[in-house]
Amino acid sequence: MKKSLLVLLAPVALLGCGQETTATVETQTVHPKTQYINQQFKTDLAINDQQDFIDAKRGLIAKAPLTAIKNAQGDILWNNQAYEFVQGTAPASVNPSLWRQATLNNIRGLFKVSDGIYQLRGFDFANMTIIESDSGWIVVDPLTAKETAARALAFAQQHLGKKPIKAVILTHAHMDHFGGVLGVVTPQQVKAQDIQVIAPAGFVEAATSENIIAGVAMARRSAFMYGKELPRSVTGHVGSGLGTGPAYGTFGIITPTTVIEDALTPMTVDGVDFVFQNASGTESVAEVTFYLPQHNAYGGAELVSRNMHNLYTLRGAQIRDALAWSAKIDEARITFSDATLYFGSHHWPVWGKDNVQQFLANQRDMYKYLHDQTVRLMNMGFNGAEIAEQITLPPALANNFYNRGYYGSVSHNAKAIYQFYMGWFDANPAHLNPLPKSESAAKYVELAGGVQSLHNVAAQAYQDGEFRWAAELLNHLVFNDENDTNAKELLAQTYTQLAYQSEAASWRNFYLKGAQELIHGVSKEGIDLALMKEILLNTDVKKFFTSMAVRLNNDKAQNVEQTVKIEFSDLNKSYYLIVKNNVLRHYGSEDIDLEQQVSATLTVTQPLFVDMLVGHAGIKDTLFSDELSIEGSTLDLISFLRLFDKPDSQFNIVTP
Repeated sequence: MKKSLLVLLAPVALLGCGQETTATVETQTVHPKTQYINQQFKTDLAINDQQDFIDAKRGLIAKAPLTAIKNAQGDILWNNQAYEFVQGTAPASVNPSLWRQATLNNIRGLFKVSDGIYQLRGFDFANMTIIESDSGWIVVDPLTAKETAARALAFAQQHLGKKPIKAVILTHAHMDHFGGVLGVVTPQQVKAQDIQVIAPAGFVEAATSENIIAGVAMARRSAFMYGKELPRSVTGHVGSGLGTGPAYGTFGIITPTTVIEDALTPMTVDGVDFVFQNASGTESVAEVTFYLPQHNAYGGAELVSRNMHNLYTLRGAQIRDALAWSAKIDEARITFSDATLYFGSHHWPVWGKDNVQQFLANQRDMYKYLHDQTVRLMNMGFNGAEIAEQITLPPALANNFYNRGYYGSVSHNAKAIYQFYMGWFDANPAHLNPLPKSESAAKYVELAGGVQSLHNVAAQAYQDGEFRWAAELLNHLVFNDENDTNAKELLAQTYTQLAYQSEAASWRNFYLKGAQELIHGVSKEGIDLALMKEILLNTDVKKFFTSMAVRLNNDKAQNVEQTVKIEFSDLNKSYYLIVKNNVLRHYGSEDIDLEQQVSATLTVTQPLFVDMLVGHAGIKDTLFSDELSIEGSTLDLISFLRLFDKPDSQFNIVTP
């Protein structure tokens, strides 16, 4: 019964789950072409400019400890010491611009940003900010995991003294900004101590549903984007641009007590004046920034950051609106024009009114430029790939390190804008219904004169430093025969050179992870749903049924017409699940009466239901629990549940 019910699993962590591993990626000589490309970055950019380093160290109270943060089982969730190699001159195996960003992100500790504002940087992927209030602290963005948030808060208390938490601000609906909230406050404390939890309107919906439909695929791809299983080394993972990397601990969520709906919302929180800006529909579906008039400080959340962000994130997500994003930055720049300080959810602050204004204006214009020039070329007949080859930022924007593509990139953001307007099809009929990859690969190999002939051409391309061409040719060989060891090894070497050249950390991680899986295969480590239990408990149960619908196996559901009922005894809610025409639909019992069609009814409490999802409740726990009962045919219920697939969380990417 336990195994059958597990197909009901719903969201998975945005950033993936599980302990960080240290599978190796073979080192290799840095190709002369790679060395040349990386040298050009040193020539074209003021790599040695020290102002960012001065700013990143400003206000340091105490360096972050190098001791690892572990979970209750002793697994390492976060390890600052793993990044100690990121210092000094860029090695030949890392793009020097990316190395500079990684070095800055490696400046970690507790910082005094200004009187009454402190930041904890380097305890997780994002920053935790503490604002002193009349009688305690206001915590902004409590990191990704309960364990890292608790450690960061304890470190702040060690150096600043202990004060009660009066409010928590969850700036937006991405896991690295709310997932650690239970390490700061509990729902019981929120209620008993009247602690405000402030978030943008739609926060809970966005936070619990972003990954519910395609969560397994997103989690699998996020392991590529963040280099989860790559070694931390000069030939492996050096960071993620936006930060070092996410923590893989226990994720939680708390329902907000106050939501920000209006465009601008003045509010006083324990004696501290705020003006909240609703920035939803930009970097996140639900996002809020804020201004502190008493401090002349702008908390920009992730509307702005010290790198180009993603209009399309490589882990997979809906395209973000570049034009709306740019407009919201301009709104903040104008509305909060008195700001003499900017601090955000990532990276280090900006001080000085003119500097803040210039920073906001340049970030605004970066997204506007990408939008306008992509659309201009689109209207001249170029497709997304062609636009990505042509478009570059002008020097006035590109020469600012905070506009560099360490996380997003000009290339994949331009393609995202094209897709935002035009979709996947470029209107070339040859691309309307192409052959499957493996089938076309076999024909390309045949056309090239066989495996050895194509391999020789690819090897020459590699030798000549034409790595993109070599990757294209070798990918045909691998998809023609996934057991072609020679092709896989050379493709891994090719990906590694492309990684070494990449200014975008996301690209570097993707290439290196691809190389790793070509040599070592796919990791057997799957998704640990137990880490998501607190979030599942706060997820509308109807989302579980939406998730079930996209897992209905078409073959198994042929000619099936069946209705089952699930009653949540503690929620006083019940739902009909109907399979017909190879489709699953669900209705609340208050919306429709299908009692005569029900073949089985499962009555369960929401906590037990979630325990079944995460694997905490086995067959004995469920069948003999007072929290679960079955009416009607148990066999019908089991046959119904067997109609649904359990997704493959470790599917192939770089091989067929």
